[in-house]
Amino acid sequence: MAVSLNTFLLTINCGSSSLKFSLYHTGSLQQELSGSVNAIGSASSKLVINKQEQALPGHPAGFKNLDAAVKAVIHWIKQSRYNNNLLAIGHRLVQGGPNHRAPQLITDDLLKTLHQYIYLAPNHLPDEIKAIKAFQQAFAQLPQVACFDTAFHADMPDEAKYYPLPDKYREQGLLHYGFHGLSYQYIMQKLAADGINVNKQNIIIAHLGNGASMAAVKNGISVETTMGLSPIGGLVMGTRSGDLDPGVVLFLLKQGRLTTTQLDTLLSKQSGLKAIAGKSDVQELLGLAAHDAKARAAITTFCYQARKFIGSLAAAMGGLDLLVFTGGIGEHSAVIRELICRDLDFLGIRIDEKLNNHHNENISSPTGKVKVMVLKTNEEAMIAQHTQTIILKQNSPWKPKF
Repeated sequence: MAVSLNTFLLTINCGSSSLKFSLYHTGSLQQELSGSVNAIGSASSKLVINKQEQALPGHPAGFKNLDAAVKAVIHWIKQSRYNNNLLAIGHRLVQGGPNHRAPQLITDDLLKTLHQYIYLAPNHLPDEIKAIKAFQQAFAQLPQVACFDTAFHADMPDEAKYYPLPDKYREQGLLHYGFHGLSYQYIMQKLAADGINVNKQNIIIAHLGNGASMAAVKNGISVETTMGLSPIGGLVMGTRSGDLDPGVVLFLLKQGRLTTTQLDTLLSKQSGLKAIAGKSDVQELLGLAAHDAKARAAITTFCYQARKFIGSLAAAMGGLDLLVFTGGIGEHSAVIRELICRDLDFLGIRIDEKLNNHHNENISSPTGKVKVMVLKTNEEAMIAQHTQTIILKQNSPWKPKF
């Protein structure tokens, strides 16, 4: 196909109840537009297209599942002026197993491998694979690239990477993967672009959203992260339990007589803040906290666990130079940031109340020893970057020449 600077890269990011996509200019990687379908499964879900921060009206609503959302996005692209100018499609995948971490071209062999590792991410991989196949069918002429969320953590040291279990389970793919890697990679690039020498810093990045995790990055390498084998582990989250004593799981299986499917549903969709307060949205819980004891308990638990993990991650690195808040909650909730940092003075973490309330990029107090920042993340930008890098490496008719 003929390639010009008017070609675009399409990025696809499937979540548990959302679908985000963006178009980036080939070469410059400047974003042309973004779109999303949120609250999938509810009557309020709708397709929103944003161009230059302006929402474009007139798109369908009421998506009962991710399949319906994917079809709507494909239909919109097919009807748009961008349809004949797409160069490649990049997908975020939560998991690729132990041997697929770096971004790579999607082939039939890779899809077969992903099917084999569905048991590692049963709540994510099936839908992600379906989305890939739907876009393959709709855009058969385009190369597609898989960008794995585990890649950023691939070089964790053995003491962090492996569980103290018999080797036979490790051979089946049971290891500490870590997730939110595309977000962490973007933040590291942003820090480097801002002049911070990330290769000589001990950094904790707190990606706080409905799904939440933290990573300890020492001298540019992820050395520890809170999520483990699956995105259920680590911090308490909106509907996910976070870390549990293994005895709790045994209790639920034995005393609760749950099936493995019921257990998965409980820990993934019925636990966390929702189990404590009946609601999973942090902003809603903050609004209720003044007169609702359960809402207060949920917020207290979330911030307590965040502080606990910051302490443990700092210990894993032998110190801390920089703490970065990102993700929906981390970027937008000054109250949560203040509650988390309030009792971390012993680590040298102090934030300036005024800077924090104004959501400044640097919210550190002049008297603190640890720099504290608030940065917006962009997983889609990383998908676009990886996709362009992969297709440039290919010797094929659609290789772009800039």
